[in-house]
Amino acid sequence: MKRREIAPVYTLYGDETYLRDAAAKYLADICFSDRDLREFNETEYSLTLADNIKPALAAAAQLPMMAARRVVRITDVRVASTSNRDTLKEDAEQFIAAYLADPSESSVVIFIADEMNANRKIGRLLKERSVAVDFARLDDSGLRKWAADHLRDRGAEADQNTLRYLIEIVGNDVRRLTNEVNKLSAAALPGKMITPELIDALVPNSREISNFGLTDNLVAGRKAAALRTLKKVLDDGIDPLALLGLISSNYRRLLIAGEMTARGASRNDVISASKAPYGAGQEAFLAAARRIESKKLARGIGLIARTDLAIKTSAGGGGPAGARLQIEMLVCELAML
Repeated sequence: MKRREIAPVYTLYGDETYLRDAAAKYLADICFSDRDLREFNETEYSLTLADNIKPALAAAAQLPMMAARRVVRITDVRVASTSNRDTLKEDAEQFIAAYLADPSESSVVIFIADEMNANRKIGRLLKERSVAVDFARLDDSGLRKWAADHLRDRGAEADQNTLRYLIEIVGNDVRRLTNEVNKLSAAALPGKMITPELIDALVPNSREISNFGLTDNLVAGRKAAALRTLKKVLDDGIDPLALLGLISSNYRRLLIAGEMTARGASRNDVISASKAPYGAGQEAFLAAARRIESKKLARGIGLIARTDLAIKTSAGGGGPAGARLQIEMLVCELAML
């Protein structure tokens, strides 16, 4: 991208949606110059609307108007493990295959996927015939580097212990981490040094989620306790989608740990593969993995995916209030499985 070597079709997917969306924006930005009529050559099509893939590809086939390129973003793409959750339906395969076989040289098509299953034929097609990039969650080292670089760009700094403390509180959501770093940088004037005391004063504490508290209440069926924890975390200001990602991650890790334990894997292997939490939360995590049935976890993951789609499409109400309602309904359902 930096060398302006731009491909005709991209597929951006993965759990780290902030970096995915930032890449899509950067790609669109470098496709246009200041002289281009960008507003006439940049369009977006959401696949939450049925059959929207056809007008999206038709737009990509058009020549740009007073610009070097046309950019078409196709959002809310979902190729799931089962077809009933797809937004990119199998009957669209022929249209996509035809376009990928001969893409327009003057257009850039960006598929922005919330889920991309490579075992499905249409998922393989997009991954193999476009520039496909998986935006995986950053590990702790990557999160610290991101935070340090972001602080440096804003003229602020923090030592490694402070960065570790910040990551412990915020978790592995880059979107929220970026927002908190921006807030801390502004508040650190005039010295611009971030301290643990400043973090305690300004950053909402979501450690109950990181330390497995909410998920443990959910899988144990403790509905009242789960709702109390949920209220505190949401009142602290955590983004509902970030919270949903943390719950989803815990359920997936529990499923891995439970299935490995049932097969007789060693404790160390289970901890390593499932990325079990360190410290006091580790025993609670492993005990929950041994206790809960895989089928129950799988049903829970299905409910989480449904809630993710509902929040992103504003089903049942948009904005923070609608997202909060969806999370509250999900917690009630998960606790009653």
